[in-house]
Amino acid sequence: MVISTLADNLVRGVETVGDRISETFFEPVIRLGVTGLARSGKTVFISSLVANLLDRGRMPGLAAAQEGRIAAAYLQPQPDDTVPRFDYETHLAALTGPAPHWPDSTRAVSELRLSLRVRPAGLLAGLQGPRTVHLDIVDYPGEWLLDLGLLDKSYDEWSAETLARIGPRSEAAAYLAEARGADPAGSHEEPVAQRLARSFTDYLGAARDAGFYDCTPGRFLLPGDLAGSPVLTFAPLPVDGPSRRKSLHREMERRYEAYKAQVVKPFFRDHFARIDRQIVLVDALGAIHSGPRAVEDMRRAMADILGAFRPGRNAWLSQLLLGKRVEKILFAATKADHLHHLQHPKLTAIMEALTRDARDRASFAGAETSALSLAALRATTEEMRCHDGRELPCVRGTLLETKKQAAFYPGALPEDPAHLLGPAREGAQAWLSEDYGFMAFSPARLTLQPGDGPPHIRLDRAAQFLIGDRL
Repeated sequence: MVISTLADNLVRGVETVGDRISETFFEPVIRLGVTGLARSGKTVFISSLVANLLDRGRMPGLAAAQEGRIAAAYLQPQPDDTVPRFDYETHLAALTGPAPHWPDSTRAVSELRLSLRVRPAGLLAGLQGPRTVHLDIVDYPGEWLLDLGLLDKSYDEWSAETLARIGPRSEAAAYLAEARGADPAGSHEEPVAQRLARSFTDYLGAARDAGFYDCTPGRFLLPGDLAGSPVLTFAPLPVDGPSRRKSLHREMERRYEAYKAQVVKPFFRDHFARIDRQIVLVDALGAIHSGPRAVEDMRRAMADILGAFRPGRNAWLSQLLLGKRVEKILFAATKADHLHHLQHPKLTAIMEALTRDARDRASFAGAETSALSLAALRATTEEMRCHDGRELPCVRGTLLETKKQAAFYPGALPEDPAHLLGPAREGAQAWLSEDYGFMAFSPARLTLQPGDGPPHIRLDRAAQFLIGDRL
């Protein structure tokens, strides 16, 4: 497998071995990766998690907090000097200020170190003093993670698969017309290459807005300082047979390989391969609202994302000699506050079913996996409203667009997840039994008591699964 061959260099020399010995025996470091596809709530999750670890009044589900063993928590400079710092203070101010609003989305890799002074539990409690555990939170776009699947494919394979997949989609019509008008065997002309790349990028943006999740290459949507560079100026073309020198096909192929070598592989080597705990955030409600094709697309994306991990147990000796493996993976359906709590078990069951293939693969490799529904920042309150002679479990909040208060009932999720996943796998165009509504809410204005972090739903349970055993 390409991912394992990339973890070369036997953990990159003596300095890395020294760092890991220090981490193992003195001040343990947990590297928690936080990812998810667009609009899944990564920035809000990290901001609320850090705030609730600094002020732990709302974290009863985190055993070390509930037992009072976390003596202190404080932010420290991150260990990676070349990675931007996650702008925690600005994001938290956006969520909790007098005019709360959602912060900007993740657009690049960022990192934050939170250090915890933890008293030991059990027999060691009276023999040892508090120790320091460092939590390094690494935030990165899920679209970049999907790019790891490109490492196994040649340009021609990627082109054929992509064109076959997007062929039926109306969002791809303009690009497909451009591609049919190009001559892959003709001489490479830079204006043609740029026009094709722009059109393909426009398709990716439209596909993401329409609820599709297979929007790769991910850097086309989040280019950063690579915008306009040749490494992002390629597109899939219908090709037949080998390319000739200086042809459009040959140049597209060269740039595709450069993208893998200069963008995808460094991301894996420098960031992804060092993660040992991972949460994958999923906007399952948004996919359900978008319809069966979006749900099936999301299921496939979750399987592809899991394929990028190297799951397994982090025994200290194998960690020193062979490199880290992701040992815990949590799949979390976000925006649970858009549903009354009576429907949360159904949302969790749907999340478990959506990620079943991915979780089975991880469990087989020795990783511990779980799925749950959560809201990193609760933006609504619950109420029951009478409608047509029956009580409907609703949520009330401030609408994002109009800023008006409204109560909302999105429809009842099915008791059996197969009633959603079955039509999705069969390619249904719409749900047969019921349409599922989705309404966007603004963050609520908060008045926090001393010692309390922002309100949430099951954030403490997520933290217990991801890091509780190390505390």
